[in-house]
Amino acid sequence: MTSTPIPRVGHLIDGEMTTVGDLRDVHDPGRLQDVVAQVAVGTVDDVDRAVRAAHVAYATWRQTPASERAGLLMAAGDLLTTHSGDLAPLLVREHGGVLWEAQTDFALGTGVLQHTASLVEDFFRPVQYDDEQSFISVEKVPRGVVAAVVPWNMPVVLTMMKLAPALATGNTVVLKPSPFAPAALTLLLQRVAELFPPGVINVVHGEGEVGAALTGHPMVRKVGFTGGTLTAQKVIHATADTIKNVTLELGGNDPAIVLDDVDIDAALERMLKGVYTRSGQICFAVKRIYVPRGLYQRFSDTFCERVNEYAVGHGLDPATSFGPLNNEAQHKKVTDLLDRTRNSAARLVELGRKVDADSWNNGYYVLPHVVLDVEHEAPVSCEEQFGPVVPLIAYDDEGQAVRWANDSAYGLGSSVWTADPDRGLALAHRIEAGSTFINTHSFESLDLRMPFGGIKESGIGREFGTAGMSEYVEDHAIRRLK
Repeated sequence: MTSTPIPRVGHLIDGEMTTVGDLRDVHDPGRLQDVVAQVAVGTVDDVDRAVRAAHVAYATWRQTPASERAGLLMAAGDLLTTHSGDLAPLLVREHGGVLWEAQTDFALGTGVLQHTASLVEDFFRPVQYDDEQSFISVEKVPRGVVAAVVPWNMPVVLTMMKLAPALATGNTVVLKPSPFAPAALTLLLQRVAELFPPGVINVVHGEGEVGAALTGHPMVRKVGFTGGTLTAQKVIHATADTIKNVTLELGGNDPAIVLDDVDIDAALERMLKGVYTRSGQICFAVKRIYVPRGLYQRFSDTFCERVNEYAVGHGLDPATSFGPLNNEAQHKKVTDLLDRTRNSAARLVELGRKVDADSWNNGYYVLPHVVLDVEHEAPVSCEEQFGPVVPLIAYDDEGQAVRWANDSAYGLGSSVWTADPDRGLALAHRIEAGSTFINTHSFESLDLRMPFGGIKESGIGREFGTAGMSEYVEDHAIRRLK
């Protein structure tokens, strides 16, 4: 694997890929000695060049007919499908997921591009009023240059959730990938950008200084950010001086409420996909599970039995169920949380097996964990774990389960598990979250017709469909008196 040529990945500015300046090594989180890419180190000057290129391109891109923009997005979706085969393995070696997860990332990205494209022409039809006094037309117009900042866990679809609505509505984009998964995404965007006029899609690499320069740049009129709540606070501060519009899709501590009529085996077939996929490193993963006290022992026994079947190893090993955590800081955060839980009154159960025990310490690996006999107020229940660990919490009645589910600073996703659809729907209405799923809670739960986003500290605004497109336009009202 180490004999594979190492790609050198630069900034993409005004249609040109450049690697001028310093390069930084990107390491495989499952084989720490392996360098999988070398990526340009960005500066504030790089940000300024990219934003200015996007600003110049905006003047003509905004005038491009909506039908033409839609056609280019459709073609971009086809490119994602075409290049999944050669870029998905590189993505695995950057972010630590397994191959099917990386392939899913590309497939979801294709879906976002092409679904958005299908909505463009209807979306731009103006609302008009014509009466005896006046003619009024309310039109949608693009905002300008968009700064998009995306994380490492699912970088392709999370990028397309910003790129698709931004481009569809006539904006131009400067994107900053995560330093922990920049290469496959940038190589993909280089190919996508060739479909569009120079300057419409730009990419600048870097860390905090670059992000602050991008989100605070006076020519940027919109920021789309997915990441942690603490970083989002910095984004808000950076945008304050020039009053930019922001969409923030942030962390979550998603509750799953199991009702007493549930079919345990059927529920776990779906639920576990929402707990341990991407090693639990998904914003809307199931992070805490509330179980009726009378069902607790049987549910937890079956849950642990199923989790014990998982195998943890490198993402390109076909024997692997899920891979390592992405980076050292995340690994330390999760292992520190496990240590605190191990020293508490709760019962921490380590499960699963190591695919390659000899190489275990050469990556950020963590076996799946289940926390039993744990209180709702425990840190492992209140904090977002973002790792392969989940608490099972016993409750006494549905009212208590709903109160505990809503007792969080977060409000991204949630789920209800029951054999009675009407009962599930009634309970769903009582949950405080951006999304509530019934008998599902994973990638399979998403539907592009549903707005996606959070409340409270889980975010501002929505993505997907016309709700997502609306975040990238202004209403322009025109009135002519008769």
